[in-house]
Amino acid sequence: MAGNTSVPGARVSARLLAIIGAFDDTHRVLRLSAIAERAHLTLPTAHRLVGELVDGRALERRADGTYVVGPLLWEVGLLAPVQAELRQIAEPFLHDVYAATLATVHLAVRDGDEVLYLDRMSGRASVPIVSRVGSRLPLYCTGVGKVLLAHAPPDVQQRVFASLRRITPHTITQPAVLGAQLERVRREDVASTVEEMSLGGCSLAVPVRRREAGGEPEVVAAIGVVVPSLKRDRQRLMGALQVAARGVGRILGA
Repeated sequence: MAGNTSVPGARVSARLLAIIGAFDDTHRVLRLSAIAERAHLTLPTAHRLVGELVDGRALERRADGTYVVGPLLWEVGLLAPVQAELRQIAEPFLHDVYAATLATVHLAVRDGDEVLYLDRMSGRASVPIVSRVGSRLPLYCTGVGKVLLAHAPPDVQQRVFASLRRITPHTITQPAVLGAQLERVRREDVASTVEEMSLGGCSLAVPVRRREAGGEPEVVAAIGVVVPSLKRDRQRLMGALQVAARGVGRILGA
């Protein structure tokens, strides 16, 4: 019976998923006790199931006794349609943006109420930032996030507006101010931030649209750059992003 947790098999699968779900962007390395606590399992149960996941390469045990996500989960995760198709199509365009700007370049999608980073390119001259491939950050204080939030359903916007918190002294936490910014994003097709997510980092981002046959173009992703300042080269940065976004959208639509 689907969804019936009284079925032994369902209980085991739910526990295994809880263990995998214990890992996230801020909990990448965990000890067994932390896994058990975060998965709401007893220590003996967690020990047994974690051992099975290690044997299956879903988790990896380090020499110091801590655990990290294993190669199997990474390999399978890359097969997810949103990652496989979009990353493959976007990669050459991201390279073009990086070559033209030498800035950190992001490809991101909305995942629930957060922005999920699918790809990132950076070099030694890039601005230090907190995003990583596979990481999730708030929608309201990143360039790619604001693009995606501006085109998100009303219920997503309402939840985000209700939970604005200050990350840096420059983070926008007033719903009215953020709402006006999102309206401008929809009007001008570009979003920007100035040190809202991390000090010393400014971002510029544009939407990637896919047009289904006979339908209206839909925003499915965002491409952005992070630079020390937007006071110089803003138009050059925006031009490179727009060319890339149109190229990715054109191939997605085809």
